[in-house]
Amino acid sequence: MLTTGQLAASTGVTVRTVLYYLKRGLLPEPDRDALGHRRYDARSIIALKRIRALSDAGVPLARIDDLLGAEPVEFARIVTQIDEDLSAQIGELERRRRRIAGLAPGDRLVLPDGALRCLDRLRDIGVSDKLVQAERDICILLATLFPDDMPTWIREKRSALDDPELQSLYLEVDRSSEWDPNDERLTDLADSCVAYGDRGRRTPAADAKRHSITALLDRQLDDSPAPWRRLHQLCADRIRPA
Repeated sequence: MLTTGQLAASTGVTVRTVLYYLKRGLLPEPDRDALGHRRYDARSIIALKRIRALSDAGVPLARIDDLLGAEPVEFARIVTQIDEDLSAQIGELERRRRRIAGLAPGDRLVLPDGALRCLDRLRDIGVSDKLVQAERDICILLATLFPDDMPTWIREKRSALDDPELQSLYLEVDRSSEWDPNDERLTDLADSCVAYGDRGRRTPAADAKRHSITALLDRQLDDSPAPWRRLHQLCADRIRPA
């Protein structure tokens, strides 16, 4: 007959593990000697080895008890079910791993590829990273508030970014960050930006969406250059729904 320590040593586990299996009911409670100490026989050794084999194979402790007393057919069924559960968990872990890998470029977690290509196009045009980041924030708001509109927006945006007029507007907005906030050129630039955005497609619904975006950007622009904050306000005033 073995003590708890001897049983643990003979099976390569700790005393704490043996006691835990006893508490969980996986290992049958053994007889005790006259002093009240547990004494384990060969059945305990075999049971503990089976528990360890199942645990090492990845079987959840909650399912080990089902397997210990199962007949071959039932054992096979439970193992198949456990395998399916593990496969589902692996699939979920792989999806999480891909999302974590996407943290490297950062924006890929929150923006579709088409929007990212638009941002890359702005960089190709010569727009500064500061303005690209501002445009990114607008893209994130659009994707969050109006996800159904994003495919159309991306398609139109990619086409518009080949227009020299729009390219010039972006570059002028970029340069305006160095202007005085009271520079009258900001008023003209706001007129040009809003006029380009209208292009015959202005509707009350479109105005409402544009206004909701500009309103949300108010706080986001707190750290932006003062001329951009004024330009943003001038544009917001021009597209505010009646």
